[in-house]
Amino acid sequence: MIWAGILVGCLGCYLLKVAGLSVPARVLENPKVRRISLLVPVALLVALIAVQTFSEGKDLMIDARLPGVLVAGAAVWRKWPFLVVVGLAAATTACWRLVFPGS
Repeated sequence: MIWAGILVGCLGCYLLKVAGLSVPARVLENPKVRRISLLVPVALLVALIAVQTFSEGKDLMIDARLPGVLVAGAAVWRKWPFLVVVGLAAATTACWRLVFPGS
């Protein structure tokens, strides 16, 4: 039974890929479509960050990850290198957990 789910998922991914490749060029040249297509990955990344930051299983959780994400957001806004952003976020989260144990 699990193989049926895997095969249906594979077929769905394949059909989605074919649908994206079969969009006419005139549609893709529309400025509105181009602008939206540039913003979709950003929206998906923000949604992924929000889910990973504020959820613990099925519960809403605000803990030491929040200050780390805020510091990382400030570092990205300042256009600092990626490794610096990750290092600052990790250090901030670690320090927060050190100062406020249990959070």
